[in-house]
Amino acid sequence: MNAILEASKIYKSYGNKFNRQEVLKGIDLQVDKGEFVGIMGPSGSGKTTLLNVLSSIDKVSLGSIKIEGKTFTEMKEKELAEFRKRHLGFIFQDYNLLDTLTVKENVLLPLSIQNVPKKEADAKFQRIATDLGIFELKDKYPNEISGGQKQRTSAARAFIHDPGIIFADEPTGALDSKSASDLLNKLSELNRKIQSTIVMVTHDPVAASFCSRVVFIKDGQIYTQLIKGEETRQDFFNGIMRTQGVLGGVQE
Repeated sequence: MNAILEASKIYKSYGNKFNRQEVLKGIDLQVDKGEFVGIMGPSGSGKTTLLNVLSSIDKVSLGSIKIEGKTFTEMKEKELAEFRKRHLGFIFQDYNLLDTLTVKENVLLPLSIQNVPKKEADAKFQRIATDLGIFELKDKYPNEISGGQKQRTSAARAFIHDPGIIFADEPTGALDSKSASDLLNKLSELNRKIQSTIVMVTHDPVAASFCSRVVFIKDGQIYTQLIKGEETRQDFFNGIMRTQGVLGGVQE
């Protein structure tokens, strides 16, 4: 397999020399193209911080991260902004949609920033919106659609520009169980269909059971990982539950 993301010796601390809190303590992580990786761990384990540094939202204190062969931890802000625009997609827990734009306009934002021709953008929108089941909502505004539909809109926006990797931060956190499993089914279908790479932080073992691999973080280090392989989703879910039980402190 070829690695799309390589993180080596990642350290992240906050504060000053008199009062320093070390959150990540030398993490090494590799993600291969087409993987759907979950990151789990008890509250305060560093999983969100890890997602933030892997996705360039936050800077590492030490270490280096490469995505698609480019070491973005050394980039200046302007170069990094350009890199994000082309290579990364984001799905946040709170959707981050613009209320004044329709579903279609929200989804097309990454393409309008890149000045993609209208005809090409429309074709891409039709394809991804149909895959995610939101095509018929294209002229509605965020306040006219449900939470599950908002999150699928947010997912369509993350996929629309064919990024190398998509980062999802608790994407089902604000959804009821039916909307959550709808979204996860769609994400895993897209992961299979277009070989998109997804890295998702979640505290929900059901959400994690859709992944092909789950990495468990404890006290800022990788504690263990589970690989789904040929297991059924139910068996994988059971394994995740057992590991969470051993880790302790899983309830958020």
